[in-house]
Amino acid sequence: MRWSAVLVCLLLLAPSGLVAQATSDDVATRLKALEERLRALEAELAALKAAPGTPPAPAAAAAGAPMATVAAPAGAPGGPAGQLPVYGGGSLMSKILNPDIGVIGNFAGVVGRNRVNPLPSLSLQESEVSLQAIVDPYARADFFLAIGEEGIEVEEGYITFPALPGGLLVKAGKFRAAFGRQNEWHNHSLPWIDRPLVAFNLLGGDIGEPDTGIKDAGVSVSRLVPAPGDLFLEATAQVYRGDSGTLFESSRRSNVAAVGHLRAYKDLTEDTNLELGGSFARGHNDFGSDFITQAYGFDATLRWKPLRRARYRSFIARTELTWSRRREPLDVQSAFGYFTSLDYQLGRRWFLGGRYDWSERGQDAELHDSSGSFVLTYWPSEFSGVRGQLRRTRYAENSTANELLFQLLFTLGAHGAHPF
Repeated sequence: MRWSAVLVCLLLLAPSGLVAQATSDDVATRLKALEERLRALEAELAALKAAPGTPPAPAAAAAGAPMATVAAPAGAPGGPAGQLPVYGGGSLMSKILNPDIGVIGNFAGVVGRNRVNPLPSLSLQESEVSLQAIVDPYARADFFLAIGEEGIEVEEGYITFPALPGGLLVKAGKFRAAFGRQNEWHNHSLPWIDRPLVAFNLLGGDIGEPDTGIKDAGVSVSRLVPAPGDLFLEATAQVYRGDSGTLFESSRRSNVAAVGHLRAYKDLTEDTNLELGGSFARGHNDFGSDFITQAYGFDATLRWKPLRRARYRSFIARTELTWSRRREPLDVQSAFGYFTSLDYQLGRRWFLGGRYDWSERGQDAELHDSSGSFVLTYWPSEFSGVRGQLRRTRYAENSTANELLFQLLFTLGAHGAHPF
């Protein structure tokens, strides 16, 4: 009916002589031919819109949003399903041989004296290469290669299945463990230049390495847990090979490590939200299969971002507490550590923050270190950032280090957003 109405209007506007000469059969034939032609043009236009390389709609392009996402609770962070875009049609075909490729450079330097952890004065601390793409309608793959001055390694490389029965999200490969919050962050996504002392002392890090934490080859299963009201609840269970820095060491095939994390999120007001989490990790240590190391963690994050001034004002308070219990041949080392940080947005591109660390050492709980920092960050754009950090550290060796750290971050190409 729609096409017939258009054609009738066209005929009414045509010269009266032509209409008078046409018979009723001629009119019907012309109407049918024109209607078929218009339908063919409409199908052709739809095919062009779905073809690879077609620009997204203006609203989606401005927001950097995928074509479609699995639904998540309103106001909640992207949960297991919410973090992963689900593509189809032309978008899927465009990713098969053309993954999203990005490179992030992390240039860092330090001024001052540190006799315990003497970092180089200038270094390209890390260059991260990311390759991310949809594998098929049921899975996607993410690879992150960390290139440092001492070589290259796969920081993370895994496949994700976001739409399994039962609302499960499954990952398999090598990835950072869901222990607390900061352990999952890559170096360039940290709100500071360095990692907190607890990451080195209790989570298997080498104090001379910039990158540390629990990361290993394994399998992860996550699921949203039904909760009352508008509470968002996510449970994660992970099994790893059992080799992670100085924290876990596998001497047998059966010496796997396990990590569990429960995360709760709630909007307190339209401007403020609170996130709480509890973590557990268990694995074998370097003394052999009969010696177990366990770690427990608690994390809390309070965010404030006013809707009307979201570009210019925000505030985030974070804290993480970690307990470690390491069994050794003659004793059990029970250690504790924590950090707390505050970050305030001064303007559209300026951020001011501070952090305090205190941590005992997992392999010798009688020793502890502490540190305090002030951080100033400037983002010229979303593709580059400049950061300075004034840090004072007191080590257990009765040594105090006063240092000024600075960092330059720069990004090339596409780089997917990290989990909320």
